[in-house]
Order: sequence, then C-alpha cells, then structure tokens
Amino acid sequence: MKPIDALVSSLPEGRVLTDPDVIDSYARDRTFVAPGKPLGVVLAASRDDVVTTMRWATEHRVPVVPRGGGSGLAGAAVAGDGSIVLSLARMNAIRELSPADEIAVVEPGVITADLDRAAREHGLMYAPDPSSYEISTIGGNLATNAGGLRCVKYGVTRDSALGLEVVLADGRVIETGRRTMKGVTGYDLTGLFVGSEGTLGVITAATVRLRRAPAAPPATFAAEFGSLRDAGAAVSAIMAAGCQPSLMELIDRASLEALDDWLNIGLEPDTQATLIGQSDATDSQAVVERMERLCLENGASFVAVSTSPQEAEELIRLRRLDYQAKERLGACLVEDVCVPRSLLPDMITAIEETSARHGVKILTVAHAGDGNLHPVFIFDRGMPEPPAEVWAAADEVFKRALELGGTLTGEHGVGLLKRRWLDLESGPVVTEVQQGIKAVFDPLGILNPGKAI
Repeated sequence: MKPIDALVSSLPEGRVLTDPDVIDSYARDRTFVAPGKPLGVVLAASRDDVVTTMRWATEHRVPVVPRGGGSGLAGAAVAGDGSIVLSLARMNAIRELSPADEIAVVEPGVITADLDRAAREHGLMYAPDPSSYEISTIGGNLATNAGGLRCVKYGVTRDSALGLEVVLADGRVIETGRRTMKGVTGYDLTGLFVGSEGTLGVITAATVRLRRAPAAPPATFAAEFGSLRDAGAAVSAIMAAGCQPSLMELIDRASLEALDDWLNIGLEPDTQATLIGQSDATDSQAVVERMERLCLENGASFVAVSTSPQEAEELIRLRRLDYQAKERLGACLVEDVCVPRSLLPDMITAIEETSARHGVKILTVAHAGDGNLHPVFIFDRGMPEPPAEVWAAADEVFKRALELGGTLTGEHGVGLLKRRWLDLESGPVVTEVQQGIKAVFDPLGILNPGKAI
C-alpha cells in the first residue's frame, strides 16, 4: 500500500484529492513561484482531520503545507514535491461570538470580511483588514501576522489574537493564550505561532478580540501631491501631530496610472501621489479637517473631504483594487518593507531612485501611517522568475530599508521569496535560536519546510 492510500483510508470519503490537475490548483499561492508536485490535498473539515493528517505525515515523514485562501504574496503556501497540501478552507465556522466579552472563536477557514460583518451585527468589528479581506482567511492572516488598512490605529493580527488551538507536527493538540484581555501565565505561545507561517503547528481555531465599531461612519479625505516625497512628508506631519487616523494610505503615480488604465479614475496629469486618510474618532470631521490643513502645508495641490459614506467607500475600494490593477501589467514581485514612519519620505525617495537606476518598473503603495510600503516590481509574464535587474533592484530596496532601521516584511511574511535576504536582518545568533525553536515543535522538519526561517 502506498503511504497516500493509508491517508485516504483513514479520513472520511472525499477528504483527500489525488487528481494531479486538481492538486495543482491547490499547490499555488498568488505569487509567480512554480509549485512542485504534491502527493495530494487534504480538505480538512474538522480538527480531527488535521490530527489524523499530521499523525500520518509524522509516521511517513511527509512534508505538510498548510493552506488557507491561497491569497499569500510571499510563497508561503507554495507546495513542494512529495508534500501534502492541508487545506483548511472548509473549517469556516464562527464557533462563538460574545458581545459581552467582545471576543469571537473562529475556525481558520473563516473569511476575514465575514467575521467583521458578523461582529458588526452586534455593534462590534474585527479590526485587521488586509486588502484581500474578502478572500483571505483568518488562518492565513494569523500565519503571516497580516495587517491591513486599519492597522495604523488598531494594530496587526497579533494585536487581536488572544488564544489558539493548534495541532502540532505529531498530531498532539495544544491550546494557547486565553479568553481574557490580560494574561501572562507562561511563555507567550500565541504570539509565537502568529506569524510563524505554518512552520510550528497548524492553527485549527482562534479566540480573537473584537472592538467597538465606530458609532458613525468615519470621515475621509483624499489629497493629491505633485511629488511622492511631499506626500510622505504630509504623512509624517499628520502622525507627529497626533491625529491618530484610522486609515492612512499612499498611492504613487505608477499605481494610479494602472488604476486609471483599468477603471478610468480621472487621473490628473500633474498628480504624482494620492493620500487617502480616515478618522473614526468621535470628532472625526474636525480631525480630518486638521489632516487636510497639514496636507496643504506640506505641498498638496488638492484636498477633498468626502461628503458621503458611499463616496468614501469608493475611495477605499480603489485602494483595495490596487494589486489587481498591477497584475494586469505583468508578473509581480511584491514586497512589503517597513521603516520608521518618520523616515517614510527617505524610503520613498530610495525606491524612486532604484527604479530609475535599474530601469525597472516599480509601483508603490503604502500603509503610510505605520511606514509599511509595498513596492511591486513588474516583469514580463511567463518568465520562470524575475530577471537579474529586478532582483538587483529588490536587493537595493531591502538593504536601504534595513539601513533606515526597518524590516524585510511588515505583514506578508517571509515565505520563499524573502529568504534570500534573511541573514541581512536576522544574523547568525537569531537564526540559530529560530532553528532551535523550530526543532522543538517540528523535530522532523515536516511542517512547511523551507519557509519563513
């Protein structure tokens, strides 16, 4: 009997897929990285399915690649030869939603936006909202410690994760964290698993923090600038002034052109950058007017404050469609460096200079309020990987981010694509410690091998 046959017989009928064409569709994420040839796909519908799969994988020494919605941008869910893809998309129940305690208990396949909508029925919200929130899952968000448009005020996924149910590599189940807002018993295993990209265990449930939804729709502004650096300076001024925006997004000229080519947004010839900001404070209109003044003081050529929730939502929708607009131009190497927000103008300038120096098309958007930039390097579709000049440009961008006291990734994770730069940030001692932690949880190295560290 082949090892895969033992797995098929140990799970309910229909849980394991072995058709090569079907498997291939589960072996990829949203990157250009070509997958290997997995043995099969497990469509887990319960924690018991995950336990059975991990026990089988440990017995037969088979690598396991956990997978959520497949919307990742770093290659963390790309499957290798001879592996099993463990899809958690069917585990999509909101097990509990407690308005009194302001928490929810959810399975990993719950769509991020669906949890937010369920919370809002009780006057609450789930704060993390990556641009892919209509297709990304809570499990994938936890695996990469995803951020999103509201993270400037409410933090990233780790800030909303209270506790986890995790299946370890050998099939044992542990529960980490708590249901309370405070708790310091033992090591912070919840924080360790969040952002571990499926290399330490498989998350099968999470207790997450909900927050009170704003009583009224947030106030929104859009500002246009003649230079990207001026836009970055306006962001720094807004944050230094203590405005506490709930959203602060920056879009460069090249990204605006991609959106205009697709959606005909009426882009003005002199606009080099657009800044979109929101406040959901009780005095949101006054806060937005203050941010408007700061934009004008820092070189904005035009600022408009939205007059309706529908108008504001259309602005945010354009920002969320940014990556789809870029995908229309070619293959994308997507990065997400993060720098101290006071140095955002310097990082923006460095990206512009790198693009010109190497002749590489780089389109940049940013969660500008927390210094997280997404430079996207465009190259010809159909190439197995980016050409040399793209890698050279990416090398420069990452090195400059680190020189400014930043990091290689703010929210997408390391996956496969950023491993080439890890030593620049981590160093040998940190690498050794991380490998030691990996060995404790996954001594056989079967959980998402080759990813994250």
